Amino acid sequence: MSVRPGKEDKFSFGLWTVGWQARDPFGDATRPALDPVESVHRLAELGAYGVTFHDDDLIPFGSDDTARDKQIARFSDALAETGLVVPMVTTNLFTHPVFKDGAFTSNDRDIRRYALRKVMRNLDLAAQLGAQTFVFWGGREGAESDAAKDIQAALDRYREGVDLLAQYVIDRGYDIRFAIEPKPNEPRGDILLPTLGHALAFIAGLEHGDIVGVNPEVGHEQMAGLNYSAGIAQALWAGKLFHLDLNGQRGIKYDQDLIFGHGDLVNAFSLVDLLENSGYDGPRHFDYKPSRTEDITGVWDSAAANMQMYLLLKERAAAFRADPEVAEALATAGVPDLSTPTLAPGEGYAELLADRSAFEDFDADAAGRRGYGFVRLHQLALDHLMRAR
Repeated sequence: MSVRPGKEDKFSFGLWTVGWQARDPFGDATRPALDPVESVHRLAELGAYGVTFHDDDLIPFGSDDTARDKQIARFSDALAETGLVVPMVTTNLFTHPVFKDGAFTSNDRDIRRYALRKVMRNLDLAAQLGAQTFVFWGGREGAESDAAKDIQAALDRYREGVDLLAQYVIDRGYDIRFAIEPKPNEPRGDILLPTLGHALAFIAGLEHGDIVGVNPEVGHEQMAGLNYSAGIAQALWAGKLFHLDLNGQRGIKYDQDLIFGHGDLVNAFSLVDLLENSGYDGPRHFDYKPSRTEDITGVWDSAAANMQMYLLLKERAAAFRADPEVAEALATAGVPDLSTPTLAPGEGYAELLADRSAFEDFDADAAGRRGYGFVRLHQLALDHLMRAR
């Protein structure tokens, strides 16, 4: 298969992905810095529809207003020339040493105030460029020592910060929603809001939780041994999937940021099947890192590979759903039956207690002998994934 991606696929990339110089804790950079303007043009040539960024990806930390305005103008011109859009913006609250103990939850009040101002300035830029989602990744919001951080107070400060920024967006009339990106660890030993479930619970206590959702990342959930596809389903169920980050991860280890599908391929297949049949219409955003073994040609090959993997899996998922044998296996497994409410219309616990077939006359032994055929169903999925059908 060699289908060229199109704008309708809504594939987007962060400047920090293709622009990663491949510096890691054990090695220096293996690639030179990449001009954001070049990234925009190259991604457009590959068929992407959008580009995203942290403020510091576009404007070096500490730039004066003149340099900042010049860089924004160059970037805006590149967007106009290529037709790429900026669907999402985020703020770097983790690289500079000032954020060594966090941003919204730093033990230093002055740093918390500085972080809020930094985000507000970037929200203005996000609105200027038409971004509709603003992501919060609290990579430094956490601790390595339990005694070093009052977690309840930290969550109070986290909530205070997000509530303030939400009010700022509302008062400014910006068409922007927030998305919290969970991660269990790295770079902090323990990061606050480590999983999608933690983030959803946090959102429920916000003053403006209606404009706050989640931005789950494949590797971040799988680092904790969780099922990413199932997590995305829960986010959809909650109406909180505002954005998502696609990449690859192989098991519980450091955040690998592999090409999408180059990790847990079966779960990637399940995810694409879910996204393409759920009504999700947001960006398919790739947050990966080109391997540090690659030169600049390999960078663009890897960007194309992300989109190609998604399209391949989309094709395979469509074939899986169109297969009559799959429909039969789904019926045997009882998958469609789960959509039938357990209670009849108007039925409550009194009616359930009065229904002898639900308990007194129910043959649990006979029901226990039922085979669901899950193995056959899973093998059919793998057959389609491997183009054996």
